[in-house]
Amino acid sequence: MISKILLVDDETNVLSALKRALFDEPLEIVTSTSAEEALDIMLEQQFKVVVSDERMTGMQGSEFLALVHEQYPDTVRILLTGHATLEAAMKAVNEGEIYRFFSKPWNDNDLRFALRSAIEKFDLEAENRRLLAAVRQQSLEIKVLEKRYPGITRVEKDSHGVFVLPDITADEIQGMLTECEMEVKR
Repeated sequence: MISKILLVDDETNVLSALKRALFDEPLEIVTSTSAEEALDIMLEQQFKVVVSDERMTGMQGSEFLALVHEQYPDTVRILLTGHATLEAAMKAVNEGEIYRFFSKPWNDNDLRFALRSAIEKFDLEAENRRLLAAVRQQSLEIKVLEKRYPGITRVEKDSHGVFVLPDITADEIQGMLTECEMEVKR
């Protein structure tokens, strides 16, 4: 599956160099020459990763990535700068929760590895959110069943480890399963 990333830098030659470095990667790359334009693009498209330069005309990269963190918290953020100062790095990490910080000129292999890792992070967190939602839904369904059929969630095993459902006939179990299937279809 192709992942979509956004590259933001006010220097078009830097954007071209980044695209060349990522040419062989299975990525859909969108570029922007300003933070303001990038925010407009993000209103229309979802990105797994945003890579932004720090020093740009208008809004600084750390400010932009802080806004991305606020508005699109699932998007992984990487900062790229030619003027790495400790203050800029701390601001970017603290306000924008930056995943990685690269100095210009960057190492192409390190950048590719960081992007693969960032995409994997995005995908894993998305899967975790999906699984958590499923667990919450199942928990709610169990509570509903327990309310309708008190004791249904109490599980006992015999001495051989076989589940025992006392006082419930096979017909009653089949009826409950049928009712649950009907609830799921609604």
